[in-house]
Amino acid sequence: MAQIPGNKDGAGRLDALRSARLRALYASDVTAKAGVADPRIEEAFAAVPREPFAGPGPWFIPSMRSWPARGRRYVQTPDDDPAFLYQDVLIALDRARGINMGEPSLHACCLDALAIRPGEVVLQIGAGSGYYSAILAHLVGPDGHIHAFEIDPDLAARARHNLAAWPWVEVEARSGIGQALPRADVVYVNAGITQPDPGWLAALAPGGRLLFPLQPQGGSGGMLWVRKPAENGPVWPARFVARVSFIPCEAPQDTETGLRLAAAFTEGGWDSVRSIHFDSKADSSCWFDGGGWWLSTAAS
Repeated sequence: MAQIPGNKDGAGRLDALRSARLRALYASDVTAKAGVADPRIEEAFAAVPREPFAGPGPWFIPSMRSWPARGRRYVQTPDDDPAFLYQDVLIALDRARGINMGEPSLHACCLDALAIRPGEVVLQIGAGSGYYSAILAHLVGPDGHIHAFEIDPDLAARARHNLAAWPWVEVEARSGIGQALPRADVVYVNAGITQPDPGWLAALAPGGRLLFPLQPQGGSGGMLWVRKPAENGPVWPARFVARVSFIPCEAPQDTETGLRLAAAFTEGGWDSVRSIHFDSKADSSCWFDGGGWWLSTAAS
């Protein structure tokens, strides 16, 4: 387990003990709020300190009521008390670009939906400073492997430094979109896009799970869970886990698809999606037609 930086004296030990106690309460709170079923997720949130990944305080917390993501207003914590980190809040990594360490209860909900098992290989697209990479590393354990992709070179360097305690995490300073990717059991995407990337689908092993924010650029959408069948047919199980609004992927976005996605989410019915189709014409069960792929309310 990663350790909190500090002196080896009594004050340093007390700081580490206080941080551990704060983490335990925080982990219990965010997993309860998310309705998490897997107790290992609470253990992971309690085990991984947030301080190294947030950087030195005081910190900036974005207002959840301000929008869009790149224009959010931030409030500064009064000081560097770690108690401010152990709340269900985003923490700014780059205020100018609206890049934040994501909301803990949302990620807890997503990780529960992915049902990550020890020994699995996970591709994380958009690692930021590495906090959720560390949570993933705790879940897969040393027999697993995390490929943490981060396109921003400065954030990738921070993540690589922060994740040194988890040698089974490999930080890759590239996008993880529009290119060949390693074979994986799980692909977890932390940036919004208007369509599933073919590379993510191709990387999945049979039974593998993909979770990504399907959303218009600069708008809100939904976290779409997709499972690759054992026999790779044209219809895969799919469902939305939650409504979300992530910073957009630095990748080609389809503006027309984005406009239609925004309208579809406004009209509702997203929670009735049960499958994604790749090679047939949309039928009456279609909730959204992305052109070459479509989401259906019928089970696979």
